[in-house]
Amino acid sequence: MPEQKELKVILIRHTLSPEETIALGAKLCYSKSTIDDLNSKVQEKDQNQFIERLLGMGHESVFEHAVFTFGIEGVSRVLLAQLTRHRMASFSVQSQRYVSYEQGFGYILPPRIAALGEEAVEEYRREMEQMQTWYRQWQKRLEKGEGGNEDARFVLPNACETRLMLTMNARELRHFFSLRMCNRAQWEIRELASRMHELCMETAPALFADAGPACLRGKCAEGAKTCGRMAEVRETRRKLLEKLGLKQEDFS
Repeated sequence: MPEQKELKVILIRHTLSPEETIALGAKLCYSKSTIDDLNSKVQEKDQNQFIERLLGMGHESVFEHAVFTFGIEGVSRVLLAQLTRHRMASFSVQSQRYVSYEQGFGYILPPRIAALGEEAVEEYRREMEQMQTWYRQWQKRLEKGEGGNEDARFVLPNACETRLMLTMNARELRHFFSLRMCNRAQWEIRELASRMHELCMETAPALFADAGPACLRGKCAEGAKTCGRMAEVRETRRKLLEKLGLKQEDFS
C-alpha cells in the first residue's frame, strides 16, 4: 500500500578541504609559484578571510573546484521537476521504469493538506490508494517488467516519492541556495535547500555562511513581491551559526 514519506538528506561525499582547494585555484591565478609551493602555503593557514575576499571581488569561478554530492529521499516528482531546472548539476534518479511500485509507492503529504486535519489527511491517503489500484491494474494488463512499468507509471501522482543522488559545485550551490531558500520558493524545495545548506555549513562554513536569499546580505531581490520577513530570515541564520558554534563576525 502507499506509504507517507519524509524528507531525508545526507552529504555523501565532498571535495577534500574545499576551502583550501578554492584558495589554491585563486592564488594560482595571481602567483608565479609552483603548485606544490602554493598547496603547502594554503595548508599552513586558515583560508576564511581569503574566501571572504574572493566573494567580495566576485571571483566565483574558482568555487567550481569544490564539489558536494548529496543523497536525497522522501521528495516528490513535483520537487524533481523544479530541481532539474538547475542545469549545472548532476542527477541520478530512481527509475519508475525499472523499479516496480506493485507493492506500493511512497508519497509526500503537503503541509497545507496536513493542516486541514485528520479527515483531509485520510481523504488524501485514500486518493493515493486509488492511484495505486489503477497502477496495479495497468501493470496486469500490460507486459511484465519494464515495458509494463513504463506505461503504468502514467497514472502515478506528482506526490509519488522519488530518490536521487545530486552533485553540485560550490558556486552552483550558492546560486541554488539564493533562489530556493527564499521564503517565496515552493515549500518542499525550500526545505530541501535548507537541509542541504546546513550540511554544507557543517563541512565548509566559510563558503556558505552568507549563502541563501538576497535579504541575508542586503536588499530583498523580490521587489514588490517581498515576503517582508527579512528580520526573521536573518535571525534563523544567526541561530544556525550558534547551533554550529560559529559567529557571524567570523565571516564578515
